[in-house]
Amino acid sequence: MQERLQKILAQAGYGSRRACEEFIIAGRVRVNGQVAELGQKADSSLDHITLDGKPLPRIERLVYIALNKPRFVLSTVEREEGDARETVIDLVDVRERVYPVGRLDLESEGLILLTNDGELTNRLTHPRFGHEKEYRVLVARRPDEEQLSAWRRGVVLADGYKTAPASVFVTEMHGKGAWLKVVMGEGRKRQIREIGALLGLPVVRIVRVRIGALRLGKLKPREWRFLREDEVEALKNPEKEGPKQERKSSYKKKRPVR
Repeated sequence: MQERLQKILAQAGYGSRRACEEFIIAGRVRVNGQVAELGQKADSSLDHITLDGKPLPRIERLVYIALNKPRFVLSTVEREEGDARETVIDLVDVRERVYPVGRLDLESEGLILLTNDGELTNRLTHPRFGHEKEYRVLVARRPDEEQLSAWRRGVVLADGYKTAPASVFVTEMHGKGAWLKVVMGEGRKRQIREIGALLGLPVVRIVRVRIGALRLGKLKPREWRFLREDEVEALKNPEKEGPKQERKSSYKKKRPVR
């Protein structure tokens, strides 16, 4: 059956469909020896499809990994030539080709989901699904109610984009600053830092603690683990997610998904 190339690439574990579109635009994808075009369709069972000259791998098993990304680790698969910095892929020891679902900027830390499940990646990164992401954000100044209200309503960024409404609360004071709980359904590049700067709340630290139903938990920086079956199911079908207490009680009954 013919499908769009970006969907075939995503299903092969090369990231979200939008990320795979960039491979096609860059001329890195070929179908039967010919450079592919955006919007082109192919049949993965009949056509010879390559990325950077290598045929698409056959996925033998789907892998789901939660990683606590430290600061100054790149949340990308590929680094630029001459760049010796670590990537999130360097921190996990699995034979499968996995990709990060979304990104955290270089200075940010916390929960990153790595997988070779292209369909789940698309669901978690496409704006229309609106999966929540929760952050602990340390700002250098104590916010007043006007600043918090503006953040909650949405802020017009430098490029003219107005951010969607968000849930923002002070959780504790920290010296002259404060820790905030920020819950968003979107995630533009460096959005939290830009909002903080525009509101006069310089951001000192960002820690992502939740993606949809998946929580960072007790993972320390650089630590990772395979997701449990119930966690994968909750990400795929958030509408079926049960009460937190119920999910905790089933922890020992569920086998890790690898």
